[in-house]
Amino acid sequence: MSKTVSIRVSEEVHARLQERANREGTTVTALLTEAALRDPRLSDPASLVRAARWVSDHADEFAAAFPEEEPAARTTGARDAA
Repeated sequence: MSKTVSIRVSEEVHARLQERANREGTTVTALLTEAALRDPRLSDPASLVRAARWVSDHADEFAAAFPEEEPAARTTGARDAA
């Protein structure tokens, strides 16, 4: 069973939502539902822990592949000290 949620947005925001929905052949409700489902704060906590572990496990691979994206602390060996 679905529930109804009402929100207030400015006319400009509504127009942008409606324009995007029209462009994508969907509804404003579907756009907002999709956005809510992508919000990590609404995810299962266990899946967030698994994602964080995966990121940690693969950090060195990403650092090697994208060195220009690494924060300065990582490029100075901070990770190696841990």
